[in-house]
Amino acid sequence: MFNAPKNFSAGNIFKSEWLEGGCFVAGKKVNERAFQSMSDILRFAIQREEEAAQAYGDWAQKTSRQSLQILFLELQAEEINHRQLLQKVAKGKSLPLLEPKVQDLKISDYLVGEPIDAESGFQDLLIFAAKKESKAVELYTQLFNKSTAAELKHLFEFLIQQEKKHKLKLEQEYDKRVLQED
Repeated sequence: MFNAPKNFSAGNIFKSEWLEGGCFVAGKKVNERAFQSMSDILRFAIQREEEAAQAYGDWAQKTSRQSLQILFLELQAEEINHRQLLQKVAKGKSLPLLEPKVQDLKISDYLVGEPIDAESGFQDLLIFAAKKESKAVELYTQLFNKSTAAELKHLFEFLIQQEKKHKLKLEQEYDKRVLQED
C-alpha cells in the first residue's frame, strides 16, 4: 500500500505551477489517500500517459522548429505505446523485462525551467519537457519507495526507466542543438 495526495491528479504534472512547486510532496504538507488496488494504480498511470501524449502533441503543434516537432511527436508516440502497454497489463498481460539502467546526463537538473507558451523558444521547450520527465521520475520513484508488493515495484521501476529514457532523449537533443551550438 502506498499513498498519494487526495487532490493529486495526473494532469497536475503538466501544470507549470505544479512543476514550479516541485514534486507533489516536496516541502508541502499534504493530505494523503491510498490507492486501493492495482487497478487504481494502472488507471492512474494510464491517465498520466494519456495526458503526457496530449502535452507532447500540443507542444509539437505550437513549435515552428521541425526538429522539435519531430522529437515531440516521437515522444507522443512513445507515451501512447506506454498507455497501450499499461492497458494490456490491466487486462492481465505481464510487463516486459526491465531494460538496463538508463544513463542520466543531468543537464536539465542544473537549468532553470520557465513556464512555456506559444512564444517559447526551442531551448525553453526542451528544458520544460526534460523537467517534466524528471518530475515523472520523481513521482514514480516515490510510489516505488512506498510500495511493498514486488508486482508494484516492478511496475514503477518499469515506468521510471521509461521516463528516464524520455529525459535522456530530450537532454541529448539539448546537448546537440543548444550546448554544441554555443
